[in-house]
Amino acid sequence: MAFKKDTVTGTMIFIIVLSLVCSFMITGTAEILKERKLAKKRDEVKQFVLKAAGIDISQGDFNALFEQRVKPKMVNLASGQVTEKDNLLDFDERMAAINPETSTKPKKDIAKIKTMATDIRIFEVYDANGQLSSIVMPIYGKGLWSIIYGYMAIRPDLNTIENIVFYEHGETPGIADFVTDPQWLALWQGKKLFDDKGKVAIKVIKGGAKEGDIHGIDGVSGATRTGVGIQRLVGFWFGVEGYQTYLHAIAAEGK
Repeated sequence: MAFKKDTVTGTMIFIIVLSLVCSFMITGTAEILKERKLAKKRDEVKQFVLKAAGIDISQGDFNALFEQRVKPKMVNLASGQVTEKDNLLDFDERMAAINPETSTKPKKDIAKIKTMATDIRIFEVYDANGQLSSIVMPIYGKGLWSIIYGYMAIRPDLNTIENIVFYEHGETPGIADFVTDPQWLALWQGKKLFDDKGKVAIKVIKGGAKEGDIHGIDGVSGATRTGVGIQRLVGFWFGVEGYQTYLHAIAAEGK
């Protein structure tokens, strides 16, 4: 029987076919955009981790550098043990932190994050000779107005700061820009996280740290609350509810 497009039946068939075609196109486009978004996120993570580890990515392929020198791992914060998980570069820490099945509430929430993922991704970074050079760990917490997100790298002695980077915040423009200022971030390099008793001792000091202070970071005038927030978030993530159990575990392994 010949198809008559000018009939009611023909019009309905045309609409259905057109709807199906559009649906397939939208679904396909959504999948392409999703993969592009994931790829962009992977690239950002790689660049931030390498930057935190003090590796210059301006002269080479950061994807190749990451592949050669970085080993991502998933760590259970409560036990300090490495856990198994596929596709670590696609792990979404923020979603894990708000999902009741993969998160918990801190007992002492000095970082003011409300909830945190039970398992979190860390990155072991190796030098050109295959020796561990630093461990890069995500850190975040409340500043004055916003949650500040970053990474901190510590050296194999598990106490000395290699570097720190912050990549996202909503603090006051023009006042809290020091959060991403390379000169201010450089002040962290070589500082000691813990005191002789193993307690987090890093302090952002209003008016500036004294010469020779191995735990002190210069505060910035007019941005005291942001500085205090950074001090607290570092204190939280390297405290008993953060990475401390993991650090004790790898210290016991003789790493």
